[in-house]
Amino acid sequence: MKKILLYRFLLIILLASAFSCTTPYNYQSNGFEDIIVIEATITNENKYQEIKLSRTYTLEESSQKFETEAVVYVTDNTGNKYEFDEGEESYISINKFQASHDREYQLHILTKDGKSYLSRTEKLTTQNPIENLQARAVNKEGVTGVEITVNSFDPTNTSKYYRYEYEETYKVIAPLWSPEKAVAVFFSPGSNPKGKIIIEERTTEARVCYLNEVSTDLILTNTNKLSEDKVIDFPVRFISSKNPIIRNRYSILVKQYVQSLAAHTFYETLKKISSDGSILSQTQPGFFYGNIKSVDNPREKVIGFFDVSSYSEKRLFFNFSDILPDIQRPNYQYECPAIDPENPVNPFLYNYCFSPTPSCQGNLILDFIQNRDMVLVSYIGTKYTLFPIECGDCTSFSSNIKPTFWID
Repeated sequence: MKKILLYRFLLIILLASAFSCTTPYNYQSNGFEDIIVIEATITNENKYQEIKLSRTYTLEESSQKFETEAVVYVTDNTGNKYEFDEGEESYISINKFQASHDREYQLHILTKDGKSYLSRTEKLTTQNPIENLQARAVNKEGVTGVEITVNSFDPTNTSKYYRYEYEETYKVIAPLWSPEKAVAVFFSPGSNPKGKIIIEERTTEARVCYLNEVSTDLILTNTNKLSEDKVIDFPVRFISSKNPIIRNRYSILVKQYVQSLAAHTFYETLKKISSDGSILSQTQPGFFYGNIKSVDNPREKVIGFFDVSSYSEKRLFFNFSDILPDIQRPNYQYECPAIDPENPVNPFLYNYCFSPTPSCQGNLILDFIQNRDMVLVSYIGTKYTLFPIECGDCTSFSSNIKPTFWID
């Protein structure tokens, strides 16, 4: 369950009971309801399973409230108990385990204020691996880009309901990288000039980096209306040809969850509410429950679903030129002044000198370098050409650690 959709949903819950039309209203959180939010999916992967607990929060607050000091565990119908420990932002199973087809599972939660929550028993869905993942050039509503689609097939015709997530990783290459860097050395207070610049060879990677992002939307489909249980070229991700994430090399890991009808209905309802054009529309949704209830107070509102899903994943890589060879590459993530002869700019745009003379801006360059606002591109004598640091040092906004799965 994706956080951004959950938070929209929580806002709708808080407002739904107060409005039945589009009359403007100055919202106040006097009627705020403190509701537990449970994000729980276990799969047939043999791994440390994860469960997230949080609380609703008001519009005046900036982030979710992690539910701490809870007792969290999962049981099965053969007497096994899978305990979870509290982590930084979620509860992680103490041991690795995987859901099995011949068992039924149930989630148990006891909060620090003594409230107990229990899910319905759930069984693992049909295992149905992703057959194919591909990227192709398409035009959508006049926008050229890359569409990533997924295919799968269940000959038993028992999967039917699918949810997808993805993680995308892409290479960043700083266009104005230099093998040398400028280091600011400051003299004693009151000195004029107040310091000097030392030029050093770089010892760490700053030209090539990697960025990672995860999906934030609910991506759902089903095969109910098809003669066969086939997911055929289902679009998981569309990326405009102008998006800098595909400027160089790009990779996406698509995750497929086969869900039960109940889980699919819950997520589909959540998606519909979250994607409404206005939370103050004429049709106002009421509160809808998942499969988790309060043990002590059945009327208590609980947000969330305990999902036991079979899981499959597949990864692909591509370079921009592989998919869109005849289209100009998208621009870099940040606006960087051009320094090539074919596209000249004012050479003094970010050109600063460093010397004791009043005409030089030595103090300014020292401050820029010390605060990592600018990066050295070139220098001649005491003249230093500086550009915004993102243009020459990719570590200023991304990681220079190459992912273990990366293939060039």
